[in-house]
Amino acid sequence: MTPPSSRYDPDVHFDVETIDTRYRDDLAAKVYRPRGTGPFPALIDVHGGAWNFGTLTGGEHVDRPLAGTGLVVIAIDFRLAPDHPYPAQVSDLNLAIRWVKANAAKFGIDGDAPLGVIGHSSGGQTAILSAMRPSDARYAAEPVDGGAQVDASVDYVMTLCPVIDPHARYVYAKENGQENLVTATEAYFLSEDAMEEGNPQVALDRGEGIEKPPLLILQGTADVNVPMSISERFTESYQAAGGSVRLERFEGVPHLFAAKPGPDTDRAVALMKAFVSVQMTAVASV
Repeated sequence: MTPPSSRYDPDVHFDVETIDTRYRDDLAAKVYRPRGTGPFPALIDVHGGAWNFGTLTGGEHVDRPLAGTGLVVIAIDFRLAPDHPYPAQVSDLNLAIRWVKANAAKFGIDGDAPLGVIGHSSGGQTAILSAMRPSDARYAAEPVDGGAQVDASVDYVMTLCPVIDPHARYVYAKENGQENLVTATEAYFLSEDAMEEGNPQVALDRGEGIEKPPLLILQGTADVNVPMSISERFTESYQAAGGSVRLERFEGVPHLFAAKPGPDTDRAVALMKAFVSVQMTAVASV
């Protein structure tokens, strides 16, 4: 049973402090930590940017309010394309997850509480793929100091406008003349074969022996970057494979809507708080 100190109450408010650190010598992390006695459950944030751009502050309008409810949120930088093609970003997230587990006490994290990952856009693809294949030898090759006894498994995943099927989005972008997305996808994956291999949707279609943690997808119906049909198809496939997934539609809302403050971002944070609470309650009741 989860200790009482780590039980999550989404209605409690904490002041938040930030800590700048590194999970590898060349890879930064920003820790949003509640000011309290803790220990607190943890959540790792993976920013978007079409695998080529972006920084760890991209999710700040989500990370900070979530931390204020009693979560240690760790936003990470990772290697970017074109210098670092697939599977670099999945490998970096795998490393970061193991680093967080190995350093839980240092940041006031309850290592026994459910650990989650949140991914934005291309970071959604990275987050889901890592969660599906936590023990993949390609992703888990780099050791973590003091982390020999931990793995990269996570207990739940939350995504905003995720590129869950990068090959389908690549085809969509080509058909719609979105050359920036075509170029960015090619720069990371290098080939269509890799777009299929590093693909959460295809992993389900092939019946791979993957992990299927509970998943929340937040998607705008006016997203011209990632069509709603991609998230809808993945939701159906995940459920058919025995996974628990919830797709929440934001009517008339564009891609990466939570990158700035506003009522849609507030609604996204509220949905994530409720989802996290369910995960904590499920563990506490065991």
